[in-house]
Amino acid sequence: MTSGHQTAAAGPAAAQIDPQTLTEGGRVVQAAVPPLVQPPRRGSLADIPYTNATEAPTEVLLSRKQENGTWRDVTAAEFRDEVTAVAKGLIAAGLKPGDRLAIMARTSYAWTLLDFAGWAAGLITVPIYPTSSASQTAWILADSGAAACAVENVELSRLISGRRADLPELRHLWQIDAGAIGQLTVDGRSLPDALVTSRRQGMTPATVATLIYTSGTTGRPKGCVLTHGNFFAEVDNATELLHPVFRSVSTEPASTLLFLPLSHVFGRMVAVGCLRARVRLGHAPSIATEDLLADLAGFRPTFLLAIPYVLEKVYNTGRATAEKMGRASSFDRASRIAQAYGKAVVARQVGTGPGPSLGLRLAHALYDPLVYRRIRAALGGRVRYAICGGSPLGTRLAAFYAGAGVMVFEGYGLTETTAAATVTPPLRPRLGTVGWPLPGTAVRIAEDGEVLLRGGQVFAGYWNDGAGVPQVGGWFPTGDIGQLDAEGYLTITGRKKEIIITAGGKNVAPAPLEDRLRAHPLVAQCMVVGDNRPFVGALITLEPDGLAHWQRMHHKEDLRPAELAVDPELLADVQKAVDDANSTVSQAESIRQFSVLPVDFTEDAGHLTPSLKLKRRAIAHDFGEQIEELYRRRR
Repeated sequence: MTSGHQTAAAGPAAAQIDPQTLTEGGRVVQAAVPPLVQPPRRGSLADIPYTNATEAPTEVLLSRKQENGTWRDVTAAEFRDEVTAVAKGLIAAGLKPGDRLAIMARTSYAWTLLDFAGWAAGLITVPIYPTSSASQTAWILADSGAAACAVENVELSRLISGRRADLPELRHLWQIDAGAIGQLTVDGRSLPDALVTSRRQGMTPATVATLIYTSGTTGRPKGCVLTHGNFFAEVDNATELLHPVFRSVSTEPASTLLFLPLSHVFGRMVAVGCLRARVRLGHAPSIATEDLLADLAGFRPTFLLAIPYVLEKVYNTGRATAEKMGRASSFDRASRIAQAYGKAVVARQVGTGPGPSLGLRLAHALYDPLVYRRIRAALGGRVRYAICGGSPLGTRLAAFYAGAGVMVFEGYGLTETTAAATVTPPLRPRLGTVGWPLPGTAVRIAEDGEVLLRGGQVFAGYWNDGAGVPQVGGWFPTGDIGQLDAEGYLTITGRKKEIIITAGGKNVAPAPLEDRLRAHPLVAQCMVVGDNRPFVGALITLEPDGLAHWQRMHHKEDLRPAELAVDPELLADVQKAVDDANSTVSQAESIRQFSVLPVDFTEDAGHLTPSLKLKRRAIAHDFGEQIEELYRRRR
């Protein structure tokens, strides 16, 4: 098996790759990039801790946050020993190869330890979002046939205990914060390490590694079957392509703080990729602004894996701080300069421009200590790269961060593709796109605009579904709409099922408008409507931190949510955000009417999936009267 360090050493070769494109009828319909790393013919993810410990036993691979807030380093040898001890405990509990182990907890060191211990014991791990309802949790446990489940705390333990009668195959329920890891270690102490070795030797790249259940924007979630080989195809090629990120090119060793949920394929891929590439990994359980900024300051990562929400929050918090100090106009000018500077830097990298002018460089140098350094400090002070997925970040914020000294690489993928199917090539970025096909991957655009994919990371099918992998002419259909440019860069424009067709016959993709609106500090969520209607409208919810700041600045702290939703000054500011979003689309696609709701869309209310995607049908049902009112106004 190729080790993480050997794989990364050839990273600069990635600069020489170019997508192979195919043009039909004057448009680019296909792009493919050959693999940079050959897939392993034997072994599994379970071998990673053991390979690391053999080749670099004293190298720090993880850091674990202590109760006093400090971080304790964990070496490769220490992690291997912990994985072995917990794996023996799982075997002692009677779990057989192929049994399913569910993990229901926030992002933590224990989560990753249980994941690798489960694999070392020959098990299939099944992540469950800790925010899942009792019925959702019971469905996943029953559908996967989980024999054991490890939960974070007593609340989750009670949630599952209340459904045990419906789960005859669930034999074990362990509580992490009640000492489950220690108890498993004790239970397996008398077993020989050779048992774990035997379990590992029984797995191949074709062995099922995990069942990750889709968020389920409609209907029950389905379990995506991902093999060990799927993960190897994903992380080995991503590590090689993203050489400057995963293998630090400075004297500072590469490290990242993972705050994405490990129940989501993106977070899971990051954890596996970091251990595979021997990048120091830390875990943060909360993305609440105050908690996350404190963890970033303590851990000080060199790169981040993020969703647009987090980068938007950091930007908006910086602007709110400046406004509170009476320096909003200065921040806005610094933002415009950073965007121009970032675009100029990128243009120079790809050979389409000379780079920042002297005047732009001088202005940038002026604002670096005043604004940009503070943005970098909020991310821990050492971050120079961020990989962003989940939804488009947008050219404006991507250019701002590039100008502030943090290059953002956007990616695109699904649970069914083991996370990224495309990613920005580091030395040839193109702002506003989701990059090229990941090496070893091909992208095709169907006649109706749907994005189709092929590659070693495409999953093995859905659990308990004999239909196999969905295919359109040998390609996996994503359900997303997109387009390829002449050089093979992909832009995602919306979801196939979410395309709105107005009464006038205009096709409108809601995602670009919604993503642009969510970047505004006052906007939490937005749902664009207008199917079979005379024009496009929107339901908008308010972001609590941004709203609290707005109330302080306008001396309206006493107004209740229902009063704020109709406040003329606030509506005028939201209208500016709508106007900005409308500037990116044609007049026929623009939002003509909007309604500010006094409540937010939440997962608890059934309006969002655990990965923060809109459940459009549920929202349209619950806020049907507000939608009707949008169109009554124009009659």
